[in-house]
Amino acid sequence: MIKVGIIGATGYAGGELVRILSAHKDVEIKWYGSRSYIDEKYARVYQNMFQIVDDVCMDDNMAELADQVDVIFTATPQGLCGSLVNEEILSKVKIIDLSADFRIKDVKTYEQWYGIEHKSPQFIGEAVYGLCEINREDVKSARLVANPGCYTTCSILTAYPLAKEGVIDMHTLIVDAKSGTSGAGRGAKVPNLYCEVNENIKAYGVATHRHTPEIEEQLGYAAGEDVVISFTPHLVPMNRGILVTEYATLKKNVTEEQIKAIYDKYYSDEKFVRVLDGGICPETKWVEGSNYVDINFKIDPRTNRVVMMGAMDNLVKGAAGQAVQNMNLMFGLKESEGLELVPMFP
Repeated sequence: MIKVGIIGATGYAGGELVRILSAHKDVEIKWYGSRSYIDEKYARVYQNMFQIVDDVCMDDNMAELADQVDVIFTATPQGLCGSLVNEEILSKVKIIDLSADFRIKDVKTYEQWYGIEHKSPQFIGEAVYGLCEINREDVKSARLVANPGCYTTCSILTAYPLAKEGVIDMHTLIVDAKSGTSGAGRGAKVPNLYCEVNENIKAYGVATHRHTPEIEEQLGYAAGEDVVISFTPHLVPMNRGILVTEYATLKKNVTEEQIKAIYDKYYSDEKFVRVLDGGICPETKWVEGSNYVDINFKIDPRTNRVVMMGAMDNLVKGAAGQAVQNMNLMFGLKESEGLELVPMFP
């Protein structure tokens, strides 16, 4: 059994980790870390875990935790994992960080977009960007994995094949994204109150959202060039889900059949990326509660653009599910173990 510790177990992503790992046949959760609920029963924080989890919440002592487990998940705000991790800890335990601390390879870019000093830049080069469909082999041998962000996972996977094949002009890429409110975390914030969100949709982080450089960096690796995008996220009144619609000018005269063949080249053998049949647009409802990403596209010959679309659950493939997918790879398990979750409907 893989012994697991979760720091930040009472946030939305942490709670989803507990839900998924509780049913994972190869995992034993040894530690539920939470600064906000120390010594409180976990099932009192998340009542859905009543008679499923009997443990109490502990603090976030990563050094102590490293002696007790095989892998630590850090589902915490930016900066915390970077301030806790050190060589002694990494010599004992694998870490999967769900924050942004090790996703961006340029320290100055991280500090500029997140507004904090990076406390352990010496580990950035070693950290593997845990987008399994792209970096699977590197994840297998990693001791520190940077779990991708939710918007970024959907945005990158939706455009990656066409960026990699040089079909689209990366300087024209526009990403329009929408997320349910769980993406903002469990903390109490006035903009996320029911009366603020219900019957409303709004853009936020316009031209400043912190996932922008992460998308640019990863698609830049795919395209082999520096990439600058226009990225606009929106908050929509639903609990879960991300929908991205991406627009880019075509560099080549291609048919829809040729575009479909490119997507199939990269994703036909991927368990969790579903390229939909022609004419069907991805919807968040058809991936809710699952680790799937649904993708499709449409060529607009009038504007010489391709419209790329992707949908996924921000808490599963966008956070906890992807983290478990990374863990499975790191420990030599079947990649989909514990993640064969049929999407919920309605």
